Amino acid sequence: MHNYKHLKIWHEAMDLVVEIYSITSDFPKHEQYGLTSQLRRAATSIPSNIAEGTSRRSVKEFKHFLSIALGSSFEVTTQIEIAFRLKIIEVEKRDTLIHLNDLLQKRIQTFSNQIKDM
Repeated sequence: MHNYKHLKIWHEAMDLVVEIYSITSDFPKHEQYGLTSQLRRAATSIPSNIAEGTSRRSVKEFKHFLSIALGSSFEVTTQIEIAFRLKIIEVEKRDTLIHLNDLLQKRIQTFSNQIKDM
């Protein structure tokens, strides 16, 4: 169907994962098995589901995995906001991450709407 390595949304999702890992490396140790782990898992789920979706044989299945990726992206938004409210990250970092994630969400939705049966 598609080669995920050629999809811009996959590359942007991978960039977001790198940013999330970078910022969470400074999270408090007591959050290692809580918010740090949850945020990293949700972020890595985005490109993982995009990649897995490309292996499916139908557009319907591919769109299902894009939907899961989108849901994980919304989890990331929520967890970033939680980190901000707990004063773990500053407003500038929150705003940067939210902006990157918002753009990714829009691109995933647009891509999902554009793909057709092959």
